[in-house]
Amino acid sequence: MTHPTDPDRTGAGAPADQADLETLLGERQHLLNVAFRMLGTRADAEDVVQETYARWFRLTDAEREAIEVPGAWLTRVASRLCLDQLGSARARRESYVGEWLPEPLPSAALASSSVAEDPLDRITLDDSVTMALLVVLDSLTPAERVAFVLHDVFALPFDEIAAIVGRTPQACRKLASSARTHIRDRREGATTPEYHRSVVEAFAAACQGGDIDALLALLDPTVTARSDGGGRVRAAINPIVGADRVARFLLGLIAKEDPGRVTASFEEVNGLTGIVFRRSGTVAVVLSLDVRHDRVTDVWMVLNPDKLTAWA
Repeated sequence: MTHPTDPDRTGAGAPADQADLETLLGERQHLLNVAFRMLGTRADAEDVVQETYARWFRLTDAEREAIEVPGAWLTRVASRLCLDQLGSARARRESYVGEWLPEPLPSAALASSSVAEDPLDRITLDDSVTMALLVVLDSLTPAERVAFVLHDVFALPFDEIAAIVGRTPQACRKLASSARTHIRDRREGATTPEYHRSVVEAFAAACQGGDIDALLALLDPTVTARSDGGGRVRAAINPIVGADRVARFLLGLIAKEDPGRVTASFEEVNGLTGIVFRRSGTVAVVLSLDVRHDRVTDVWMVLNPDKLTAWA
């Protein structure tokens, strides 16, 4: 069995000595895209990409010459590093203060796959970076997440995924299928981006107006609100469940704020409309909603400053 951090040096294509530095670094955006979807934060993804390149440059000339497809090698190593990190992340989460949520990203940090400028720190925009899907991905086992991301998002064949996760291609196929079923069940009833925006706007109007009846009409009876402060700022430690409790929690938060210092704006959060709250001009909260079957089923609020750096 191949160890997750022991890079496999096989492949097919042009010899490695024909891959100049520019071509090699041209893989960075792809690696960042893969790592972000696996890990959920840009900082963790960048750390993985940096370590991946460090391992390449630590190879001897002879070892690099034996690698026939450098891009494939880099993807394998980055994926194995992500797999290792996902395994240890569950232990780290036990010491994380409160709820852990994926990093919300603004449009400036997201790029269409057809956009070529400034590729080094942008995440390719598609359905696989929405907060809703990233939250579901975080509920999968590390092997399921890696198999799903590599196969369903990046179209990597199962025999290559098998070498990364240390299982047979058949086992990897089952992992991806299990992840796909889990995601489909959790995403049943998802709405269009246009309808999503209309619900977000109605949600904001109800909150701003203090209209609890209007807010309750938008919330699913089992809606859950989660706040990620990371121990850096005050936030609800535990999830808040139920329409009445969530509505009163949200209206209570708004009532405590000074309207002269806090502004709210509709902005794209991981590709869908969300609400960004700024306190004295600095982003303090990024709020995302999950809308299914025409009701808000989840409210995600990221307050941890470490996860808001992209909004500066």
